[in-house]
Amino acid sequence: MANVLTILPIEILVHALVVGTSMPYLAKVLTLAVTATAVVIWVAEPSARRLLRRWLHAPALRSRRRVHASAALWRVRTVLPDGTGTLERITHGFTRLDANILSIHVHRVTGGVLDEFILSAPGSLTDDELVTEVEACGGRDTRVWPTSPVALTDGQSRALTLATRLAHDPGELVATVAELLSAEHLDEGAERMLAPSSRHDGTLIKIPTSWHGPLYFVRPGDPFTPAEAGRAHRLAELAEVVTLGQAASAGTVTKSG
Repeated sequence: MANVLTILPIEILVHALVVGTSMPYLAKVLTLAVTATAVVIWVAEPSARRLLRRWLHAPALRSRRRVHASAALWRVRTVLPDGTGTLERITHGFTRLDANILSIHVHRVTGGVLDEFILSAPGSLTDDELVTEVEACGGRDTRVWPTSPVALTDGQSRALTLATRLAHDPGELVATVAELLSAEHLDEGAERMLAPSSRHDGTLIKIPTSWHGPLYFVRPGDPFTPAEAGRAHRLAELAEVVTLGQAASAGTVTKSG
């Protein structure tokens, strides 16, 4: 399209000028051939093609630039030393990347604190740049994932909403915990087939229950935090309490009958 838009007007102009002259027929043919050849070579020259492309595709390129410049959401987890100034350093690191902290959760772990950040950052920022900056600010075992606005939902509110659902139907325990953790439920046989590394990297969690054995959940590449594990255990306890309460109520009704 760029070639046609460039060559066609020039060819028409040259033909109009040459045909209207008193030049011999052979001279006219040679003039037109040389002119056409020169125009084709000029259009085929890379810098000219880039110029034409920028002009022809300007709307699409502007749209692409807007997409690259728009903010992206990231979830960042890193282990920091439990000392003064560590959080301030990593906050300054995010500022250097023009990343804005939307939420932060701190979990106590062995050897420090596990900080989880939800960031709004320029669309051009890469996960490698985030990891490099976090590690330079003292973080270790850093993991980064693209995320969505769903991650901004308050964890406590979400757990309470699921607890309400569980109180109405304790049989929904497996589905409720899976939704809370965004994890996959495994039966005991499938759990035994997991690679040994899954048992030690924090991506497998065991929720004990007293009425149908332990429940196993896996979330590859995304270790469970202590807070998530605590909420899942509390949901299991709630389901047990509700189940026992319903059984006791049923027994009372039977005796009364």
